[in-house]
Amino acid sequence: MAELRLSSERRGDSLVVAVDGELDIVTSRQLDEHLTRARREHHRIVLDLAAVDFMDTSSLAVIVGHWKQLQAAGGSLVLAGARYRYTKTLWITGLADRLPLFDDVETALAAEAQAADLVPPEGRAAADAAPRAKRAKRRAAPG
Repeated sequence: MAELRLSSERRGDSLVVAVDGELDIVTSRQLDEHLTRARREHHRIVLDLAAVDFMDTSSLAVIVGHWKQLQAAGGSLVLAGARYRYTKTLWITGLADRLPLFDDVETALAAEAQAADLVPPEGRAAADAAPRAKRAKRRAAPG
């Protein structure tokens, strides 16, 4: 059975989600749940794939879904440390050219910080408010 370990660490304005193990159809739900929780509080996420031993298209679908949702809310999801040998589905599908991909977490964090400096303060406030507004809307919904 595939094994997956996920951990999160706040680094500046970003949350680094470290993935260790196999990303496949068995573990993709665990990744999805972890990223969903992370997105509730953070609008900039660095997904550290340096310790991934295998990645299939089901996990890619999860990553792309969260990437699109964060972008739509004014946030970002970037990938760091993906090793071709273990994450070649990124390249086979062409997603390595579409998703922000960095050699390591430090480079990704530096790029995220630089991008944040380029966003005007009013845009940054809107991006910061998006996760809070979503939570308030969920709380107010009947059900």
